Order: sequence, then structure tokens, then C-alpha cells
Amino acid sequence: MMRHAHEDPELLTLVRRYVTPERRYMKLGGSLLRMQSPEYDRFLRQLSEDAGVITANEIVTLLEGGWRERRTAAWLVAVSRRTEFRERLGELLLASEVCCAGLAYCVALASFGTPRDADLLVAYLDRYLRRPDLAYDQTVAMGALLFIDLNLKGDQAARFLAPGALWQQWLQGASHMQATTDPASYLSLVRRLCAFVEECVEAS
Repeated sequence: MMRHAHEDPELLTLVRRYVTPERRYMKLGGSLLRMQSPEYDRFLRQLSEDAGVITANEIVTLLEGGWRERRTAAWLVAVSRRTEFRERLGELLLASEVCCAGLAYCVALASFGTPRDADLLVAYLDRYLRRPDLAYDQTVAMGALLFIDLNLKGDQAARFLAPGALWQQWLQGASHMQATTDPASYLSLVRRLCAFVEECVEAS
């Protein structure tokens, strides 16, 4: 059951500590790539510092909250290299209970970059590319899978991207997605966000 900060003192304390300062939860995503120094440097440093002090139990609690908490927690997991949360992030991605958090899950999995992370992304794509009525996180999941494929010299994405395969079928059914058909654009986004994760790791 999802926890709500306005009625959960424990969660509210963590939200005030990790999620809402300087509207962090809003900046964790593509918008951080548009930051300029010194804001960028301060944001990176503070995220890295918080990733170093947050406890596993605190991450568990944040992942039980709403999209703001889950998005922030997934980034803190990525930056702190908490690979023990891999399966939990995969479960949350597959469940897609809340909006606005899927990119964070995908970036975390891509930054871990193992065959298991690829498997979790494949499971998501297998389910949601069969749902052209749903525009969830199919595009960024594909970008994350391509990122891992490139690093591992794998080809898990190939069966989705073959002519007439699920990616093309989903795009044909999801008319609202026609302007964003090139998987390379999502690979580029994931690559840049994972580079930010690496900067945070190096700063810690």
C-alpha cells in the first residue's frame, strides 16, 4: 500500500530531508541537463552527499511513497550504487503504479548495467509494448536497454526493433508517439543522465 507524506510523519521527515529541498524532485530528469554552473555543481554535490548518508531503510520508505519520493529514491539508489535495490526498482517499473518515476528507475538500471538489469527492462518492454493504448515509459526503457546492450555488446533490444516487431507495432498503435520514433534519441538521453550519475559517484 502506498504511503502518503501528509499522513505519515516518518515519510514526511524523509521528504523534507531528501525530496523537496530546492524542489530536487522536479530537477531529477532531463531538466538537470539544462542546468548551468554554479547551480549544476551545487545540485550534483548535494545529491552525491545525500546518496552517501541515506540509509537502506530510508530508501525503502521513500520507495513506498508517491512519485516524488520514488523518483528521488531511485536517483539516490543509482548514485550510491545500491544494487541491492535492483529487483525492487524492476518491480516498481513493471507495476507502473505512479507517473513520473519510470525514467528514474530506467536510469538506475542502466547505470548498474548488468545482464540482470537488461532482463528487467526486457520484461517491462515485453509487457508494455503490447499496450499501444498506454504511453508510459516504453521509450526511456528502450533507451536504457540500448545503453546496456552497447556496454555489454549485447543484442537484447534487437528483437523489439526488428521490422514489424513490438516497437514498430506499439508506435503504429500509439498515434500520439509518432513524433518520437527514433530509439537513438532515448539512448542519447539515458547516456547523458548516466554520465551525470557517474559524475556524482566520482564526487562522493
